[in-house]
Amino acid sequence: MQDTTGAAPEHPGDDGVTDDFGLAGVPDAFQRLWTPHRMAYIKGGQHQFKNVDDCPFCVAPEREDDDSLIVYRGRTSYVVLNLFPYNPGHLLVCPYRHIPDYTDLTVEETAEFAELTQTAMRVLRKVANPTGFNLGMNQGVTGGAGIAGHLHQHVVPRWGGDGNFFPIIAQTKAITQTLDEVRQQVAEAWPQANGAGPANGAGPASGGATDAQ
Repeated sequence: MQDTTGAAPEHPGDDGVTDDFGLAGVPDAFQRLWTPHRMAYIKGGQHQFKNVDDCPFCVAPEREDDDSLIVYRGRTSYVVLNLFPYNPGHLLVCPYRHIPDYTDLTVEETAEFAELTQTAMRVLRKVANPTGFNLGMNQGVTGGAGIAGHLHQHVVPRWGGDGNFFPIIAQTKAITQTLDEVRQQVAEAWPQANGAGPANGAGPASGGATDAQ
């Protein structure tokens, strides 16, 4: 007999909807990567830096690699560690130009953007042996971008069990290395193609101005 009281079912599945697939995250089948440590960033609001002088992705290439956590400088884009990582080794691929949308990239920028994403995966496999990755970019405030004004691609290494109960119960994310240590490992493992590298890449040099127009 149908329940007409409007009360919510006492247990998932009592509404007659059953899960026949044995998927993680029943009843909605989603796996969850819990990251409560990122609340300090989220509570700060979504930062829309209209002035390139204030944009962290424009400022980073002007600083020394150790200070900015840059692991590689390319011709049109660079790779940097995320200051608020979902997981250890969480990298961001960013163009030097201050542009908000993926479709704003030139043909040359698009090619290197993709190349750096592939290389980031290869390097992380070498230094950290992840069993999977999450790749993606949030476009616009509605799309969830924290810094919507400057395009950036996330490369997040994943391991089995990295979304377990520990961060929820203890409000702690176990990260066994400092960001400086991770940056050094990734930078040293990055291929030194054509003389470009974390300290002497072909893009804007540390301490120099970027073409953030």
